[in-house]
Amino acid sequence: MSQNIKYLAFYLPQYHQIPENDEWWGEGFTEWTNVKKAKPLFKNHNQPVIPGELGYYDLLKTEGIQQKQAELAKENGIYGFIYYQYWFGDGKMLLEKPAENMFENKDIDLPFCFCWANETWRGIWHGIDDAKKILAEQKYLGKRDYTNYFNYVLPFFKDDRYIKIDNKPFFVIYDPVAVPQEFMEIFEKLAKENGFDGMYFVASNRSGNHIDYAAKNFDAKISGDYNMLLNEELDDSRIVKLKNLIKEKVIGKKSIRKIDYAKFFKSLVYTNSNVETYPMLLPNWDNSPRSKEKGFLFTNSSPENFAHEVKKAVTFANNNLDKNKFVIIKSWNEWAEGNHIEPCQKWGDAFVKVIKENQK
Repeated sequence: MSQNIKYLAFYLPQYHQIPENDEWWGEGFTEWTNVKKAKPLFKNHNQPVIPGELGYYDLLKTEGIQQKQAELAKENGIYGFIYYQYWFGDGKMLLEKPAENMFENKDIDLPFCFCWANETWRGIWHGIDDAKKILAEQKYLGKRDYTNYFNYVLPFFKDDRYIKIDNKPFFVIYDPVAVPQEFMEIFEKLAKENGFDGMYFVASNRSGNHIDYAAKNFDAKISGDYNMLLNEELDDSRIVKLKNLIKEKVIGKKSIRKIDYAKFFKSLVYTNSNVETYPMLLPNWDNSPRSKEKGFLFTNSSPENFAHEVKKAVTFANNNLDKNKFVIIKSWNEWAEGNHIEPCQKWGDAFVKVIKENQK
């Protein structure tokens, strides 16, 4: 029955100052920096997007903000948060403080888990013109390093709020293709040595559903159908590229790629991988605050259109999942990419209310 659906939302921690961002972008940079300075690129383009009741929070300075987020999520039917975690190897981490503060504050009463964002930070996707510039390189350094990483996350795994399946910590891996098998084996072994029945590895939406995830020791997969459909949409033919080039010459500048939300998602059909597969929802996308004309966006995103996709995801989960009926939301608060269900000035709490209204 649909009342067993559990919504998990990705949670971005880049809302506080760190030395690395100060160096790359200037003193005081957070995700809000790009959000605030965004400009409309065409008529009726909804930029800048202004946050609603939670405001331009700082996750380390705004009093009680993580508790308020958890309460808002919980009262609207969100089961838990998936915190992005950035471990680059050799002890190098970024943006770890919000999760650590949440761990210490037991009044933040919401289940959580981690998504290891095992990806090199490059210029293009983080707003720098130089696409090849490496900001932080993801490294895979072997047994000792993987053991150190496990020892870091172990106290989180032992927390009662950490999501577990059959006494196995629920652990999402952003790039399941790149992760070494040795990493999986070491985490599995160490989990068993520390009182768990192993790890519950979940491949993220980044890759398609066609890969043999079971052979790579994954237990579940966040549907990659959205990403594969988007790749097809953005893989322009020569004719389309020529038309865009002509248009760019006529108007004197590059125009951002626009995709109709309703039309695009009407084409989205959820499929199964060879492990448990969780449907993924996207309320919107507009990464022009980061990438300007080099990005892309959905037009006609609305709570109404989002509600249609929620119902589709719930139907898939009910028809294909037995015990672990997770539906994944990307995301709770990725404001500079436009995919958030946190309240905003334009829509209020309408997006998160869609989740509340689709619990059964």
